[in-house]
Amino acid sequence: MKIIDLYINGFGKFHGRNLTFRDGLNIVYGKNEAGKSTIHTFIRGMLFGIERQRGRASRNDLYTKYEPWENSGTYEGQIRLEHKDHIYRIERTFQKNKKEFKIVDETAGREIEPTKAFLDDLLCGLSEAAYINTVSIGQLKSATDEGMVSELKNYIANLNTTGNLSLNITKAAAFLKSQRKDLESQMVPEAARTYTSLLSEIRNTEKEISSPEYENQIQEYQKLRSHIKSSIEEQQKEKEELLQKAARGRQVLSSNQFSDQSSINACLAKAQESYEEYREAKESCNRKPRKILSVLSLFIATLLLCGTGVLYYLGEANYFTAYYGLDLILLLGIFIGTATIFYLIGLILFLRLRHSQKDMEMSAKILQEILSRHLGTTDISPEALRAFQTRMAEFTRLCSAVSKSEAVIAQKAAELEDLSKKQENCGESIEKQQKSQWELEKKLEHLSSCKTQAEGLKHILTENDRIREEISAIDLALETMTSLSTSIRDSFGLYLNKTASDLIAGITGGIYTSMSVDENLNVFLNTKTKLVPLEQVSSGTMDQVYLALRLAAATLIQEGTERMPFIFDDSFVLYDDDRLKTALKWLVNAYSDQVIIFTCHQREAQMLTANLIPYHLVEI
Repeated sequence: MKIIDLYINGFGKFHGRNLTFRDGLNIVYGKNEAGKSTIHTFIRGMLFGIERQRGRASRNDLYTKYEPWENSGTYEGQIRLEHKDHIYRIERTFQKNKKEFKIVDETAGREIEPTKAFLDDLLCGLSEAAYINTVSIGQLKSATDEGMVSELKNYIANLNTTGNLSLNITKAAAFLKSQRKDLESQMVPEAARTYTSLLSEIRNTEKEISSPEYENQIQEYQKLRSHIKSSIEEQQKEKEELLQKAARGRQVLSSNQFSDQSSINACLAKAQESYEEYREAKESCNRKPRKILSVLSLFIATLLLCGTGVLYYLGEANYFTAYYGLDLILLLGIFIGTATIFYLIGLILFLRLRHSQKDMEMSAKILQEILSRHLGTTDISPEALRAFQTRMAEFTRLCSAVSKSEAVIAQKAAELEDLSKKQENCGESIEKQQKSQWELEKKLEHLSSCKTQAEGLKHILTENDRIREEISAIDLALETMTSLSTSIRDSFGLYLNKTASDLIAGITGGIYTSMSVDENLNVFLNTKTKLVPLEQVSSGTMDQVYLALRLAAATLIQEGTERMPFIFDDSFVLYDDDRLKTALKWLVNAYSDQVIIFTCHQREAQMLTANLIPYHLVEI
């Protein structure tokens, strides 16, 4: 199989990009960050698909890493392959909400159903793990993964025994052992005693399952729980409505500076008290006799003071002294004392009048503030007071309604708590019922098993001989398979070692002529004096050996079929110029199928040109 071309319509940084490949060696050159690894991953995704992981793993998976940078609604592409003289076009859409996968046979002009058998043939029998661990070599990842060991062993084991890949020896042995165990469990030496014991077990089990505790009442409890749930939802809805109603009432009371009935009563009492004080003060201020008497007293006191002045001015010649012989000093004292008395009387009356006016103003101010707050008016009148009282009565009714709503809310809360407990009890009862039904199912299964065993035990004596013969046959098969497995285990290293050793001399330029690989894929290089563990050689040599091992594994797995392209993604960064030159010459001769090398250096192309090795250059 070889890749003809590919078209990327949304993958990582690429959108609307074409690349064409040819037979033999292809060099894909691009600077760092040019997108070589993106194209490498795109090829893998087109061949095997890309699944988005779940949870935290989705943050750094391939799907998220290579989502299109632009036009994220288009996450797709196509690749054209040539396989067995047919040209196939694979089209994939990776978008999670509209994934599509289609294969078109352009040679036959029809769409192919992507069955597993067809895909295995098209992909040369490689799974995605085998592809990653053999023909697809990423950056600095030439070494095989541990998952490849079991796949290679199973392949070679099946190849040696059946000549195909359909049989799994390990599973076959496990199946035979399971069958032997089942047969042994069927053998009952004391058949009669066991049969009697089973009959007793059957009778006891049937008696147990007829007990009332195993009666199925799950549906009744579920209906009850559903009814309670509906009641809870209804009660909760009513409670929410009451809460909203009470909240609105409280808001109205709070906006009018009321908290409860006592605050309303206090406001009403204060208004009435202020109104009474205002009315009394107003009546006191409006009494004319008091005003007249106050003015008259002050007027008389003023006249007396004037008379005192006149007496003082006339002296002994005044009328009272001249005709009646009254003493001037005494007269002055009488006039002054009388004037003082009238002045004090007038002053007291004036101060009392002034105090009444202040009381009236203070009461009016308080009353106006109350009326303005609740009625929006400052008019002080009996009608305003009655309107205020009506307003207070409305607040009283509102406060009473709020209190009743809050009481109902508390009652609803208690009812909801009670319903919740009932719901929990229903849940517990359902769990108990489910547990009892689970126990009943187990007992029924046990009863069925006992009856089956009892039925089987009727024929156990005649069946024992047949079972022994089958067990003997299984033992013989296991013994044969164990011997064969040992042979397979011994031959595994020989197959891989022979194939890899044929390649190691070429890639190392004759420095090492062969290698040894044990059953755990531990690698040793052969010298004239000793076996050198791979860990003791240079990183470049180590990389060459693992490359040869990959190619050997790819050759084994794809033996007898067309082979997939060998793909390298900056895999020669550890190679010096001499080693790279040797590796390129070796690769062209060792792998005759298509080879694609992604590189950020121009030296591969230069060396191939200098050595007259044909290649196809693709620049990105």
